[in-house]
Amino acid sequence: MISNGRGSYNVFILPSARRELEGLPHKDAGRIALAIASLVSNPRPPQSTKLVGYPHDYRLRSGRYRVLYIVQDQKKTITVYKVGHRKDAYR
Repeated sequence: MISNGRGSYNVFILPSARRELEGLPHKDAGRIALAIASLVSNPRPPQSTKLVGYPHDYRLRSGRYRVLYIVQDQKKTITVYKVGHRKDAYR
């Protein structure tokens, strides 16, 4: 879990997404980890896109990779459920 104090969101990374992140090249994994950590203060940054057909799901683009996550405003939580190359992220 990632948290940054009062008024911010808690970020949970599912075990499957954590394994995907750990399997990426070190440079890319570091950049993506920073992008995920930034969701604590802004769950919908300008580079994120809402996924069509999913009421709470968003995509965050980081180079060739995508982070798929769910925002639950009432609980102030973000759940990252997929991290992968853009060609595989939506499968």
